[in-house]
Amino acid sequence: MAAGTVLWLHLDDDSSALAQLANLRNAAPKALVIVLANKPDNEEALTLFSEGARAYINAHATVANLRQVSNVVQAGGLWIGESLMKRLLVSTQTALSRAQAIAATPKEAARGSDDPLAVLTKREQEVACSVANGSSNKEIARQLTITERTVKAHIGAVFQKLNVRDRLQLALIVSGRRPS
Repeated sequence: MAAGTVLWLHLDDDSSALAQLANLRNAAPKALVIVLANKPDNEEALTLFSEGARAYINAHATVANLRQVSNVVQAGGLWIGESLMKRLLVSTQTALSRAQAIAATPKEAARGSDDPLAVLTKREQEVACSVANGSSNKEIARQLTITERTVKAHIGAVFQKLNVRDRLQLALIVSGRRPS
């Protein structure tokens, strides 16, 4: 099978998800595997991602959502569900905060550093921080009393100005900036 071929693995609830993925990976080692789960579970998703899955999604997702997943995987990305993404963002933020607290010296704290978010408008900064905290577009729209379409526009502008390609990269930049 050619590299870059996308295969969909609909998990059978009666056998191990890991074994099912291993069997498919043995048969088609270069394929990009999208896993469909009847009962999605974040722990299972993490295990399957560590074994090479490129996406993990509810088997009952809409056709539009499945197309979006396929497009992301074909473009070389990973598809991570919203709840798992929130968990990863929170864990990353916590780890970065700990690392910064350990690494920071009084001299470094006094010197400060350039804020990478300085190129953003105030509203874009608010949206960027909400994204980094794991909020969905709908949640951000509610928090800031703006439309989801406006949130998407702000996120697009933020991605462009900061030269990032996804929410996780943005979260790393936001978490990595020094507090003022």
